[in-house]
Amino acid sequence: MNILISIRPNFCHLIYNGKKIYEYRKKIFTHSNVDKVYIYATKPICKIIGCFTPDTIITDTPSKVWSMTHEHGGITKKQFNDYFKGCNVAHAIKIKNLVKLDTPINPKDVIKGFTAPQNFIYVEI
Repeated sequence: MNILISIRPNFCHLIYNGKKIYEYRKKIFTHSNVDKVYIYATKPICKIIGCFTPDTIITDTPSKVWSMTHEHGGITKKQFNDYFKGCNVAHAIKIKNLVKLDTPINPKDVIKGFTAPQNFIYVEI
């Protein structure tokens, strides 16, 4: 099973240059058999630009997730706190086996009725 997640282009850049190896999420996929995570770069790119294998997923309080991942999270403490404000639980997906597509894919060409997900969607790509 595969998912597609929306990530802002500035964070995509940090992922590709190795400064961000954890992707933070308020909600996490419930299926345990996710093999591949496709990266949808949001506006202005609006394309699938790569994929990775989810390694470990850390789920805990935001403060504990920050303390375990901040060195490789690619964001500031303020950005982290703003994102998780009011949340009791935070998730950090560790990125493994990152693949950057040579030619980004228009998701409308491979996903019927595609609309950009707020968080993630299950896909068959």
